[in-house]
Amino acid sequence: MAQLLKRASNREDVPLEMTWNLEDLFKSKEDWEQELAAVQMDLSKVTRYKGRVVANARTLLDCLKDKDELTERVARVMTYASLKQSEDGTNPENQANSTRVGGMLSQFSTQISFVQSEILQLNEEAILNYIEHEPELKEFQKTLLDVLETKPHKLSPDAEEVLSAFGEVHNAPYMIYQRSLISDMRFSSFTTEDGQEHPLSFNSFPNYEGSSNTELRRKAYQSYIETLKQYKHTYAATYATEVKKQVVEAKLRNYDSVTDMLLHDQQVTKEMYHNQLDIIQQELAPHMRRFAKLKQKVLGLENMKFCDLKAPLDPDFNPEITYDEASKLILESLEVMGPEYLEIMEEGLNNRWIDLADNIGKGSGAFCSSPYGVHPYILMTWSDSMRNAYTLAHELGHAGHFRLAGRYQRISNTRPSRYFVEAPSTMNEMLLSHHILAKPNEERMRRWVILQSLGTYYHNFVTHILEGELQRRVYELAGKGTPITANVLCEQKTALLADFWGDAVELDEGAGLTWMRQPHYYMGLYPYTYSAGLTASTAAAKLIQEEGQPAVDRWLSALKAGGTLKPLELMQLAGVDMTSPEPIKTAVAYVGSLVDELEKSFS
Repeated sequence: MAQLLKRASNREDVPLEMTWNLEDLFKSKEDWEQELAAVQMDLSKVTRYKGRVVANARTLLDCLKDKDELTERVARVMTYASLKQSEDGTNPENQANSTRVGGMLSQFSTQISFVQSEILQLNEEAILNYIEHEPELKEFQKTLLDVLETKPHKLSPDAEEVLSAFGEVHNAPYMIYQRSLISDMRFSSFTTEDGQEHPLSFNSFPNYEGSSNTELRRKAYQSYIETLKQYKHTYAATYATEVKKQVVEAKLRNYDSVTDMLLHDQQVTKEMYHNQLDIIQQELAPHMRRFAKLKQKVLGLENMKFCDLKAPLDPDFNPEITYDEASKLILESLEVMGPEYLEIMEEGLNNRWIDLADNIGKGSGAFCSSPYGVHPYILMTWSDSMRNAYTLAHELGHAGHFRLAGRYQRISNTRPSRYFVEAPSTMNEMLLSHHILAKPNEERMRRWVILQSLGTYYHNFVTHILEGELQRRVYELAGKGTPITANVLCEQKTALLADFWGDAVELDEGAGLTWMRQPHYYMGLYPYTYSAGLTASTAAAKLIQEEGQPAVDRWLSALKAGGTLKPLELMQLAGVDMTSPEPIKTAVAYVGSLVDELEKSFS
C-alpha cells in the first residue's frame, strides 16, 4: 500500500483502498436521506408510550426495546454524517448534512426525554418487582437503576423536554470550534535559513513538532502560534460559553458544582478524580523533568524550550513500516487475546474499517467511531511510520472493545463510563510494545520502543492530565463567578505548566495557548480519563505478563461487559482496584523506570 501514500489534494482523488467503506452503513446517500426522514417519522414508535411508560412491567419492557431499536437507527444516521464530515470538513454538503443531523438529534432527544421522567416515578423496589414479573427487563436493570440515581437532579418533565429541545444550541460551542479549526483556520508558510519554504497546516504541525531539525521545529512553532493568537479571544469566548452552559445546568440540577455533575455522569467519585490529577502531577513531574533535561543534553540545546518537548531523542532512527507489515505485526502482538478478539482485528484491518488517506479537509488526529449493529470505523492518516502502527493498534483497541460489547450487550448496555474507555486502546499499545521487545532487537530499536511507550505516557499522563488540571481550575473559577477570558486561560495554563516542568523547560507565550489545540474541553471531564484508562491497562498488562490466560480472560470479560457495570466494577473485574492510589503510583513508577533506562542508554 506504500505507493498509495502520495498526498491527494482533494478527497475525490484519494484511492479507494485508503478510505473506509461507508456503504456498510448506507449503500448510498439516497438511502441515508431516506433513513434520516424515516427515523423522524418513526419517533411515534416511542412517543406512543408517553404517559404510560411504567403502567406495568410489559409496557415498560416494550417501551425500552422500541427505544433501543430507534436509537440504533438514529446512531447509524448520525455516524454516517459525522464520518462524512470527518473525511472532508470543507465539503459544503457534508457541513449541511452535519447540521441537519444535529437538528434531528435535538428533536430525538426532546421527544424521548419523557421516558426517563416517567421511569423516575418508580423506586428501586418497584423496578425489581417489575423485573420479577418480566425477566427480560433484567437486561435493563442497570439502565433503570442509573436513571433512579439522577432523581435528585432531575427537573420537571416539561423542563427536561424544553432543555432537550435546545440540544443543538448546547452543542454549538463544540461545533463552532471544530468548524473553525477544520474549515477556516489557515497557517502561514515559513522559510528556513536554506531558503526553503515550508507549508503549514493544523494537521501538519505535529510532524514539524516532532522534527529533529531545531530550526524547522521552532520556526514552525512560531508560525503556528501566530495564527492561534489571532483566534484566541474568539476561542476563549466559545469555550467560556461551554463552561457557562455547564455552570447553569449544574445549578438548575441542584449539584454543588459542574465537577460534581460531570463526575456523577461518569459514575466516578471525587476521590478517584482528584487522585488521578494530584498523584500523577506530584509524582510524575520529577521523572518528566529528568526526561526533558536528558533531551536537552542529547540534542545539544542551549535552552530547552516548550516547543522542543516532542523533539526525537534518536532522530536518525525512525523505523518505517507499510500498512500491510504493521497489520501483521499488530496481529502477532494480539494473539494472546485469543481467537475471537483476533478475528475482529483481522476483519477491521482487511475490510476497510479504516480511513488512511491524507486530504484537504480531513479531521485531525485519530479516532474510532462504533455504531451499534454495524462495525467500528477508524480515522487516521497513514505515512509508513512505526508510530502509525501504534496509533492503529490504539484505535483497534477501541474497535475491539465496542465490537465485543455490541456483540454481547444491548445498545443501551454497550458504552461504559469514559473513565474506562481509554483502557482497551492503551492495552493494545502495551501488548504491541511487549511483543516487539520480546523479539531479538538491536539496542536502537529497543530504545525506540521505550521512547514510543514514553510517548503514550506523555500523551495520557502529561498532555491530558494537564488539560484536566486546567479544567479543574477553570470550573473552580467559573463556580466563583470569574469570567473565563483568553487572558485567564493563558495565565492558568502557563501557571500549571510552570508548576509541572519547573526550571527544566522554558515556557513562552505559545505554551499558554495550548488550550486552543484540543476539542476535549467541550467533552466534559474527558481529558483526565485518559490517565485512568492507561493506569488500568498498565496494571492489567502486568497481570497478563505474570498470570497469562486467567488475566486475559478477566480482561475480555470486562470488555464484553460493556456498560453493564460501573467503571470501578469494570476495572475490578479486570483485576485492578482503583479505590486505591496504588495502581496510579505503580504506573508512574513504571514511567520512571523507562526514563532510567533511557538515561543509561545515552550515558
